[in-house]
Amino acid sequence: MPRLTKIYTRGGDDGTTALGGGQRVSKDSLRVQLYGTVDELNAHIGVALAGGLCEQLQRTLPEIQNELFHLGSDLCFLEEDKLRYTPPQIEERHVDRLETLLDELTPVVGPLENFILPGGSQGASFLHVARTVCRRAEREATSLAREERINPQAIRYLNRLSDALFVMSRLENLQQGVAEPLWDPAA
Repeated sequence: MPRLTKIYTRGGDDGTTALGGGQRVSKDSLRVQLYGTVDELNAHIGVALAGGLCEQLQRTLPEIQNELFHLGSDLCFLEEDKLRYTPPQIEERHVDRLETLLDELTPVVGPLENFILPGGSQGASFLHVARTVCRRAEREATSLAREERINPQAIRYLNRLSDALFVMSRLENLQQGVAEPLWDPAA
């Protein structure tokens, strides 16, 4: 477990930051942008939790937040450094857990019969924001994977998580008794 004795280091004053393996890279590199977006996603989930969600999501989302720390750790190390440092990583079991969650929640919220506008209850709205940030992280991971090797489970995890956040927003609206706002293509 890392122990931070000092928050500022002055090391990033030149616009660079250190990866987990010690390499200095620009703070706007694709890799740093990606794990920054994962951190932003985690913060949005924290806002949703702080706003109050149904009991099932209050149990589930902190586990996902922990997994997002695994993902950030995974992404801040180059693949060749992972054997030396063995950071926490996203594994197939994390993707499988999200698929199991989706399989449990989808019958509860029912079939999707129309496109849903982001919104409804406050909690569902927060989860929709998290979903869109997750989709951005997935796009950034895809871009990074074209340039550098990354754990392929990272992209799979983000893809399943965005789906899960969508279904969770539907569950939250259902639990709060708030009708889902539907897209009206004729409007």
